[in-house]
Amino acid sequence: MHPLAGFSELIKNFEKTRDYLRDFFIYGFKTRGEFSGRSSRTYDDEKRRAESWLTRPDGSGFFRCEDTAQGRLASICADSGHLFENPLYQAYQSRSFTDNDIRLHFLLCDLLTDAGAVTLREIMSGLDERCAASGAEMFEEQTVRNKLREYAAEGLILTEKRGKTVFFRLSPDTVSRLFAETEGLAEAVQFFSEDAEFGVIGNSLLKAAGMKNTLFLHKHHYIVHTLEDDILTVLLTAITEQREVSFRNFGAARRLLPQREGEQEGGLFTALPMQIFVSVQTGRRYLAAYVPANKRFVLFRLDFIRRVRIGSPSAAYPQIAEKFRRNRVRCFGVSFGMRRENEPSEPLKLTGRVNPQTEAYVLERLRREKRCGTLEQVGEQLFQMTFDVHDPNEVMQWTKTLIGRIVRAEGGTPKLRARFQWDIRRMQRMYGAENDEHIQ
Repeated sequence: MHPLAGFSELIKNFEKTRDYLRDFFIYGFKTRGEFSGRSSRTYDDEKRRAESWLTRPDGSGFFRCEDTAQGRLASICADSGHLFENPLYQAYQSRSFTDNDIRLHFLLCDLLTDAGAVTLREIMSGLDERCAASGAEMFEEQTVRNKLREYAAEGLILTEKRGKTVFFRLSPDTVSRLFAETEGLAEAVQFFSEDAEFGVIGNSLLKAAGMKNTLFLHKHHYIVHTLEDDILTVLLTAITEQREVSFRNFGAARRLLPQREGEQEGGLFTALPMQIFVSVQTGRRYLAAYVPANKRFVLFRLDFIRRVRIGSPSAAYPQIAEKFRRNRVRCFGVSFGMRRENEPSEPLKLTGRVNPQTEAYVLERLRREKRCGTLEQVGEQLFQMTFDVHDPNEVMQWTKTLIGRIVRAEGGTPKLRARFQWDIRRMQRMYGAENDEHIQ
């Protein structure tokens, strides 16, 4: 048997493909044996798919294999700052379909192109004629009815009721016509096809019009995050409809930790989604959600979420959403910390030395980056920043960029202040400041 027999680029289960693409891109440099819990056959198939999608006709591409002493390492390598098109969009265009599905699609489009508004009976008659002429199997009426209903929901087909009879016709809103009639629309779609969430939609519109993005490059382009867009659509739907969701959190680190509060067996969580947060430092996206099991707001990384299921509407959603809005203003970054509801916390106060006459640029930076903190002058060249936030550890990470100016740290937690002081002493030892008079 040929070694590729039974292999297809088309996929039914995007979850599995998403896992492999994420591993190849983010975690790269893993050998075949390190993909634990997965069969060698599955690994080989997913690797072939990724390699096929990410290889250009001339043989170049973004998929890399390197032979080492540990084995062959597979990874995706791309300079995202020089990409006009995200190569990972290709995974969304590989959904499998049955022969009947694709045949019915093209027959319906052909029949409705010049027919105007027609009834279901007229559509069935036209399909029967075409199937008889080609010797193909006839379609059942319920199959055609379901397909028409699906296309109507997608906007591909318009319906009109005349008395008790429903008429169907193709929508005139084609991508090519919209681009031709709306000045600047093509350029706008090119920009958002690589910039915003759901860029894959813009990319698909360009492909439908036979166009490509040739205008815009993005310096900070997090191409792997498109693999979360299918999950993002479900979560945003749940937020809009104020419904609870259930999902699995499958981060690599989670498998090594004891079960968390609110976590059911197998990493399964039930939560009320509130908002999507985006880190301005990494571009990583998070789901902010309320976990009823431990009565706390929690942040989940979108790339660690899988198998999202929308549940029933929550009567308590408006009250929890209002509580979330009150709590959100006390997030310095994307963390609510481990603080319980109504648990008191001590504001973190950092005092630093800045000369306002010669270092105005430093003050401007503090005003710009303090976010939800406050800044006030407490001495001739002393300025105090106060942060009443849920997770002061996030502030400390930022504070380390001001090393050399901080003269006093108060509030927060004793553990946090001790860690900060320990980091300073360790850095002094690392750079030899205690023994080298040239290092100050």
